[in-house]
Amino acid sequence: MNTDFILLRHRAETSWLAGLIAWAVMLACGAASAGSRAELYQARIFVTGQRAETRLPALERGLGDVLIKVSGDPEIVHDPAVAELASKAETYVDSFRYRDLMAGIPVHDEQGTRDRPYELTIDFDPGRIDSVVRSLGREPWTGERPRVVVFLAVEFDEATYLLAADGSRGRDQRESLLAAAWKYGIPMVLPTEQLLAVSGVTFENLGATDPNRLETTAKAAGGDIGLVGTLTWSREALGWIADWRLAWRGKPNQWQIRGVNFDEAFRNAMSGALRVLSDHGAPP
Repeated sequence: MNTDFILLRHRAETSWLAGLIAWAVMLACGAASAGSRAELYQARIFVTGQRAETRLPALERGLGDVLIKVSGDPEIVHDPAVAELASKAETYVDSFRYRDLMAGIPVHDEQGTRDRPYELTIDFDPGRIDSVVRSLGREPWTGERPRVVVFLAVEFDEATYLLAADGSRGRDQRESLLAAAWKYGIPMVLPTEQLLAVSGVTFENLGATDPNRLETTAKAAGGDIGLVGTLTWSREALGWIADWRLAWRGKPNQWQIRGVNFDEAFRNAMSGALRVLSDHGAPP
């Protein structure tokens, strides 16, 4: 084999880090969510109509969501005291607003807007929420949160791919993952297809990729830490099987969920990441 060719191949194999840095300047690194502190105290709930009978239960659910986000502990909602707090959820609300999910579509039923679907956005009072979190034995996690880069291998029957910010496959999964990240207050980024290609990360080798390489790729994508996952459709499990892996402070964490839709799989990923990154222990 030509000596010059061997030298060139060696340089190509050992200079991938420099290539990543160069590409990071040029590539769009995907959408990030949960970027502002104000969003930690905000919940979004889908409701029917704008009546108190649908709004009040939504406020209770929203309070639970915000307590999880602010505390960093998904288990906080299982505290018996939360049920009593939820019954007074209105007292912790600063403001709320509706977004008509059928905006632009004429009313075509005799009930008018009664059964029209809305997204209810609820802004809770930060000071009151912080006090509630402390009363439940936790401290509000209000500092800067690590930006998580998700490396996800998806297998559905014969189709296999890595979920990418700009990929032609997995559009609904991208939207669902972003929604889950927002719900749990996790700043989240997906790598682009080009960045994955430059880094040499593929569907086949994701599980065996050197953690140092994934960490560098995560930083090139604008993140701080990588969450590695597999999402596999299983007829036997009657749904998706999701496995997640996240190393934090030198400790590996792994968890799994089976037989769910991918919305629930992504909520499981983000709630687990929240628990780990806020130092509340490994996911159950």
